[in-house]
Parts: sequence; structure tokens; C-alpha cells
Amino acid sequence: MGAELLTIPECPHAAAAQQLFERALRLAGVSGMVHLVVDSEEEAASLGFHGSPTFQLDGQDLFPVLGEPALSCRIYPTIDGPRGLPQLESLRTAIQEKLKGI
Repeated sequence: MGAELLTIPECPHAAAAQQLFERALRLAGVSGMVHLVVDSEEEAASLGFHGSPTFQLDGQDLFPVLGEPALSCRIYPTIDGPRGLPQLESLRTAIQEKLKGI
């Protein structure tokens, strides 16, 4: 199973997203993660990238969204309002749900 963090160059949330994803993966019993930097519209389209940061398992977005792929920042709903990162519990739950389907 491949865990991937996708970000755009100079994403202000990249470091925090990597720490968050690594922690959520550990809590779910998954080891290993790859961090990919998406730097072209073509690459965004081929990866189904909908903003930075994007969290994926086996090439599937853990927080799927509608719309066209884009090189942009991404916003996640949290109990504190929209943020640049999901909450740990939301990410861990998304990982567990994806693992059930594999």
C-alpha cells in the first residue's frame, strides 16, 4: 500500500502536513510515506491533484473533491472552521476507512 503526500512548491503547510500524515499513518498501523511535489498543471491532472496538501493511499485522495485538478492551496473543514490541514482524527478516520475498502 502506498501512502503519498502531494504538495505544491513552497506550500506553507508541507512540513506540518508531513508530520500529521506520518502520525496518522502510524496510528493506523501503516508505515512509509512518499512526499511528492507537484509543479505543473499536467502533473496535477495526471495525479488527480486538487490542491496542496493532498493525502493519498494507493493513489486515491483520502478527502475526495469534485472539480478540476489545480495547482493551488487546499482547505479542509475542521471543527474550528476552514484550515489548511485536516484534523488528526479526520485523517486517521479517512485512512482507516480506506483500509477497510482495500
